[in-house]
Amino acid sequence: MRLTLRQLQIYRAVALSGGTTAAAASLALSQSATSAALNELERTLQARLFDRVGKRLILNDTGRSLLPAALAVLDGAKSIEATRAFGSQALPMDLRLFASTTIGNYILPRMLARFAQQLPIARLQLSIGNTLDVIGAVQAFAADLGLIEGPCHAADMHVTDLWEDELVIVAAPTHPLADAAMRQRLTAELLSDAQWLLREPGSGTREAVEHALLPHLRRIRSHMTLGSSEAIKYCAAAGLGLCCLSRHVVQDLVAAKRLTVLPTRLPRLTRRLALIYPETKVLSNALRRFVDYCVRYDGTESDTKRAS
Repeated sequence: MRLTLRQLQIYRAVALSGGTTAAAASLALSQSATSAALNELERTLQARLFDRVGKRLILNDTGRSLLPAALAVLDGAKSIEATRAFGSQALPMDLRLFASTTIGNYILPRMLARFAQQLPIARLQLSIGNTLDVIGAVQAFAADLGLIEGPCHAADMHVTDLWEDELVIVAAPTHPLADAAMRQRLTAELLSDAQWLLREPGSGTREAVEHALLPHLRRIRSHMTLGSSEAIKYCAAAGLGLCCLSRHVVQDLVAAKRLTVLPTRLPRLTRRLALIYPETKVLSNALRRFVDYCVRYDGTESDTKRAS
């Protein structure tokens, strides 16, 4: 068997784009050369990797099962090339992070600033999306590491628990339940009958909120679903309903007295934030250094304690 890196690159490009024409354009190859290389790869493996559906190529079960290993090989080859290019010199870190929204917007900026001081040669690229976006990018090796707010249900993924994140229930000071909370802690009954503002399905915040609240409430009544925690907190401040978000997210509007944290009879609500990468990924020394930095970093404090 003689596989080449070029064949694996083409296989990856076709898998991501769904066709040889788009894959060829991304690799600066002709469509015929791309198709020929893909056909040769399937002959070498003696297996079809794609289902042909019209002009589209869709990964079949064999193609899906082989993709993680192919991506790991290509990722390893990239690391070898970098090592050779810099010889005995200190390698710059080219770190591609993908974080879910609360981590990316509220925790990582301060954390990355400190890390950049410790390792000035690091080049950092940060993308932000919901938890499903992060997991998909990490599975496809489009990101080196992912940081997520919800549980990771993907198989063959290494998950490292990082920081505890407190979730708080907030509303506008003019909300009827804010007035009721001044007299006594809110009951599960009152919270079950309230209107809630929620994130979209696939969001780690949405899953964490449901996981935290549903054991205590009969239901979570929602009349509005929004695509970001920022939108939710401003809608809550406008009096449109209750929301349950990370304290990191709402602390500015709480300080400005546009939101108030509601005292309740529920237990303290928390979730664990986590770092993920494929089990097949070989971490370079630089990536391992960043992972260790994340593990030591305390992301639960407002003026966060940093690793030395």
